[in-house]
Amino acid sequence: MAGKVRDYGKLARDIRDAVGESNIVSAAHCATRLRLVLKESPSAEVTKEISGMPAVIQVVEKGGQYQIVIGTHAKDVYNELVQILDLDESAQPEIRQSLANRVIATMSAVFAPFVYVLAAAGLVQGALIILTQFAPAFAQTGTYEVLSFISWTPFTFLPVLIAVTASKHFKCNTFIAMWCCLALVNSSWGEIAARIADGETVRFLFFDMAQTTYTSTVLPPLFLVLILSYLEHFLEKHVPDVIKALVVPFICAVVMVPATILVIGPVSDGLANAIALGYNSLVNTVPALAAVVVGGIWQVFVIFGVHWGVTPMVLANFANNGCDTFQAFQTCAVVAQAAACLGVFIKTKKSDIKNVAFSAGLTGIFGITEPAIYGVTLRLKKPFIAGCIGGAVGAVIISFFDTAYYVYAGLPGLLTTVNAMGENPRSFMGMMIGVAATIVVTVLLVQVIGCDEKEPEETEQKDTSAQTENRQSSRGSREDVFCPLNGELKPLGEVSDPTFSGEILGKGVAVLPSEGKLYAPFDGEVSMVFETKHAIGLIRDDVEMLIHIGLETVSLEGKYFEAKVKAGDRIKKGDLLIEFDLEAISREGFDTITPVIISNADDFAEIEAERTSGAVAAGDPLLTVKR
Repeated sequence: MAGKVRDYGKLARDIRDAVGESNIVSAAHCATRLRLVLKESPSAEVTKEISGMPAVIQVVEKGGQYQIVIGTHAKDVYNELVQILDLDESAQPEIRQSLANRVIATMSAVFAPFVYVLAAAGLVQGALIILTQFAPAFAQTGTYEVLSFISWTPFTFLPVLIAVTASKHFKCNTFIAMWCCLALVNSSWGEIAARIADGETVRFLFFDMAQTTYTSTVLPPLFLVLILSYLEHFLEKHVPDVIKALVVPFICAVVMVPATILVIGPVSDGLANAIALGYNSLVNTVPALAAVVVGGIWQVFVIFGVHWGVTPMVLANFANNGCDTFQAFQTCAVVAQAAACLGVFIKTKKSDIKNVAFSAGLTGIFGITEPAIYGVTLRLKKPFIAGCIGGAVGAVIISFFDTAYYVYAGLPGLLTTVNAMGENPRSFMGMMIGVAATIVVTVLLVQVIGCDEKEPEETEQKDTSAQTENRQSSRGSREDVFCPLNGELKPLGEVSDPTFSGEILGKGVAVLPSEGKLYAPFDGEVSMVFETKHAIGLIRDDVEMLIHIGLETVSLEGKYFEAKVKAGDRIKKGDLLIEFDLEAISREGFDTITPVIISNADDFAEIEAERTSGAVAAGDPLLTVKR
């Protein structure tokens, strides 16, 4: 981890010079990141230069922003940059994005909030597959029927889930969006569509309706909500206030539902099917090439955030064909990064890298590769390449068996390999052989090509001699840090933000709060209260702590948060620091999991968690800092 920032002005000037002053559109910051909106993305050389600057932890391009991860000193660097560039802090323009970036951002915003629901439903379906393989008679029981319709429910009513998340993204009324999308999956429309499919002509006004059905569809409800947002905003401006509450939803529903059934639905559903047809044509023509592309470079798509863009195609494959090869190939890519972490765990002699590799590898088993990528493989470079090669090899092998997934996997990974059980008896066998080959090839490659550990070594060299002497003189002592929240403990590796889960910002644990109160974890001083009150920095002697309430909650701009302290205040263990509306934050769609980390962890011999799971109360022992 990078050392402390001392000359904020120099770092700000260095960043300005590297990206180009004329290239900077706007600047912002959160608790740990300097967020720049740029006219043009810097070259790889520039990004490497910035990544190597003192106190810069990582550089990430995400959501149309060039994000420089600095840690708790991000605000200081931002303040210097504002002065250098003479920026108007009150005027923060909307992020300008290309069409491709806007599409990717939309897919991420829509699917990310409920992907775990789809993943859990897929696990239920996978469990049913296993049970019926060993006990075929189970499929005839009422228990099977109940579990089956439970597992299919999120997919059946997928348009409604999309209505909720898309309405928040496009900033329109959630209940109107749900009404319109519920109409699409209404059984009455299914009956009408069936009659049309049988040859009957059914008209809405003067127009013939198509037979398209909308259960399990993605693009039709997505485009519905997008167009709805424009219609609703228009009506909000022009309908008199006295009748607005009633007239706006009335007009929106009677316009958007028929428009979707007549035009939006058939066109957008056809688009999804066309994309799926193009991919399937490649699979049917040159399956090995499709396998290499998906298995080898899928994790590159994850890095740039484009992985959500394939969701409509995958779901279209399941809806039309009852199976999908893309997720089968994707599984090899995911398993490969987890295997690369295993390879690093075996290869490295550094205990800190071993610990991160182990935890990140475990999350990779469950289909979550961001901690593995950002915390281990991409950071060390060579293991990431090894993972790409191993994923490609495994995917090519399963292509020879015509392997496909017969059940949708929200998060393809080792646990979802049972989804390859289906009509093709060779499918599951190919999946197992391919996954095994992926693991073996990746682990062996890491042992052969090694893992570049220079970065951690160089980081250690950045420590000042004074810091080194201080650590040596105080070696062997320990201090306790207590829990600041009531809730449920989670390992830091389960946090979906890779800068936390990969321990890039420091070591610690996470708490899923059960109440909206944050208490002081020790006697000390408040070093920072972020403007939006979602994060706070604390210090005790030489222990620096960052507590970040929720993920991406900076975008709430202080809404639902009330700070009880300010920077410079002395605090006692148990003092109330921040109050926040837990329910409201969750209702807005934000993950409330709260990382509690020691941001200067490299200054200590060990940061030891008392435990990382189970219920916890404010004031309970949480972390032990060993010198």
